Amino acid sequence: MSTTTTRTRRPLRLRAPLPAWGSVVAALVGAGLMTLSFQPFDAWPLVVPGVALALVALRGRRTSAAFGIGALTGAAFFAVHIQWITVYLGPLPLVGLTGIMALWWGLGGMLLALAWRLGERMRGAWAGVIVLPALLAGLWMLRESLSSTVPWGGFSWGRLAYSQASSPVGDAVSWVGASGLTFLLAFVAAVLAVLVLARGMLVRRRLVVAAAVVVGLVAIPAFPVAETGTVRVGAVQGDSEAGLLAEYRAGDIIRQHAEASELLAGEQMDVLVWPENAGETDPQDSLDSTRIIDDVQALVDAPIVLGAVTHEGADTYNSLLLWDEGVRAVYHKRHPVPFAEYLPERDFFGPLLDALGFLDLIPRDYSLDPTSENAFDVDGVVYGLAICFDIIDDGLVREMVAEHGAQIILAPTNNADFGEGSWENVQQLAIAQLRAQEAGRALVNISTVGTSAMMLPDGTMVDRLPQYEPGAMIETLPLSDTVTPAMAGGALVERAIAIASIGLLLGLALVRRRRA
Repeated sequence: MSTTTTRTRRPLRLRAPLPAWGSVVAALVGAGLMTLSFQPFDAWPLVVPGVALALVALRGRRTSAAFGIGALTGAAFFAVHIQWITVYLGPLPLVGLTGIMALWWGLGGMLLALAWRLGERMRGAWAGVIVLPALLAGLWMLRESLSSTVPWGGFSWGRLAYSQASSPVGDAVSWVGASGLTFLLAFVAAVLAVLVLARGMLVRRRLVVAAAVVVGLVAIPAFPVAETGTVRVGAVQGDSEAGLLAEYRAGDIIRQHAEASELLAGEQMDVLVWPENAGETDPQDSLDSTRIIDDVQALVDAPIVLGAVTHEGADTYNSLLLWDEGVRAVYHKRHPVPFAEYLPERDFFGPLLDALGFLDLIPRDYSLDPTSENAFDVDGVVYGLAICFDIIDDGLVREMVAEHGAQIILAPTNNADFGEGSWENVQQLAIAQLRAQEAGRALVNISTVGTSAMMLPDGTMVDRLPQYEPGAMIETLPLSDTVTPAMAGGALVERAIAIASIGLLLGLALVRRRRA
């Protein structure tokens, strides 16, 4: 007679969830660690324990409590991370924007709490150590992707990926894109959280698994980018008070950038770049503005890419002009900022903002031209174009490289609304730095007041100007025709993770219902 034994796979055993007060503490500490991982602090490793604490805070919470904990985490994070919005506008915009993001984090918290509840019942230790963290990471990325695009283009700030611009982990973005990098960071955080919570697992096994996921993430190399040539680029920071509330005379901003351009006299270059709004309004229609810009072009003997407000009939655009003895090409900003460059649903929000005294800050609505190509061809070199917050739009960055063949990226911006020493300047610069790595392109970030810098395709900064000082940069930068996997398929990676996460969550819910 023979006998056989069947080993039943059991769910991974985890410690009891935190009490309510413990969840609040974990949420706040997690938000604090995430804040420190971004610029200006740049303590990038802290994003992992920060996310882990935010996830643990949601475990064991019912739906309403999960919404509250998630919203608390988001509010605590954004209230500090974007405090720069208060410099000229006061606390009300900060409260409003933080509230919207907290709502998204609350909704995400509900999904994450449900994922904990269903995922912990999966049978097999490895399901708990790998599949459950992947589900949590996928739902985190989904919430982040939605809040970055909805409503009115969303608010793509504070994404986990943006904390890694200066870290070795940033290399992975060239393979999977910004959303994919967020998923990887959240996955590592979730694995570490599960390993800490696990009961009955050998310490040696925990350390091996933890080391494997951390080393695996750090070890991902950048996608190899082939250099196809070089271009010599000059860029000018005029130190101009060009913000919404700034008082200046017509022509001041153009003259300040023209004066700063004199620092490049005698230098040879292929193109000169001025910031967003450096050309003020319709410079091609002003004899004085045209003369000044023509004189600068003669000085540097190169075409100029400059930002200006332009008009076409009844439409007003935030534009970049390619100036070569006059305007040769125009790009209209594709991602204008809601409640700053235009007022969505003006009939609804207009009276409300008027009553609060803010309507005068949005006197006009910039128009949107979805057909405007975000690239200029200058003497056979294709320059990708991103005006200010265009740089946070995944789709626009992919478009300029994958569709228009951009070989280098120009990112003119105007940061004068956020004050000297602003965190916003360096946070935006970090986003641009990560975009350089994601696209495999050299990038020129040039601002009216800073922070301005030039960087290589691996994100290394080769030149940088101090904030709120006039200055100029000139560097020979590499060109490339390589299309990184992030540019070719970043959107597919994001969709695949989102669909798989929702599918797995629904599948687990169905299994639970059948077992009930």
